[in-house]
Amino acid sequence: MLKKERYRYFVEYFSKHQPDAVTELHYSSPFELLIAVILSAQCTDKRINQVTPALFERFPTPQSLATATPEEVFTYIRSVSYPNNKAKHLVGMAQMLVNIFGGEVPSDINELQKMPGVGRKTANVIASVVFNAPAIAVDTHVFRVANRIGLTNNARSPLAVEKQLVENLPQETLAIAHHWLILHGRYICVARNPKCDICPLTWFCRYYERTHTEAALLKAEAEKIKKTQAAKRRKMLTSISKELKKRSVDKNS
Repeated sequence: MLKKERYRYFVEYFSKHQPDAVTELHYSSPFELLIAVILSAQCTDKRINQVTPALFERFPTPQSLATATPEEVFTYIRSVSYPNNKAKHLVGMAQMLVNIFGGEVPSDINELQKMPGVGRKTANVIASVVFNAPAIAVDTHVFRVANRIGLTNNARSPLAVEKQLVENLPQETLAIAHHWLILHGRYICVARNPKCDICPLTWFCRYYERTHTEAALLKAEAEKIKKTQAAKRRKMLTSISKELKKRSVDKNS
């Protein structure tokens, strides 16, 4: 299947079945979303949504967060991954918002990346979600699903995935395609044991084609038999070794 066709099928399916896909992070302003995305690095959205209500209530504005100490912020986010670093990043981010950007979250991706804790992925999320910019953020879900489906070829870094997606997706779908890929990766095309039996994309998915053809299934079965035989052999050798040791002890006693 040509890559162009694969992209077309991908867009057609999700445009019909998930036309209103949005982030699962809870927020009510660009500032709150920026905080939530910084916190979400290597952490689940569910956990972040549990933490942020109290944090947002205590620090409702960039000005209030800018005058906080990382130690105080830490007490609100202690249950997320890397809380010490993230507490420092949040305070530093707020200080830059106040001192350099007039308390407003910038729309430019390069400007966003100047702030502590804001990498390219976070900047792309803010640009696309808040400002509807033609950008696509690549996290682990996007990286995995894009490669598995076949939207990308030999893309070994998030930036490589981003470039191929931007090049091939219709510009007007870039922002929402980010959510399509994330949600599909979070609930169906999971990292281990993807749920191919309920996936609606298998008919044009390169991963499914590669792993579920007759030859692939036969190879997998052969590997399974090989591992089973190896395990039996190890068990037998262990048993023989124990018996020899026992006989040696009996002989010397």
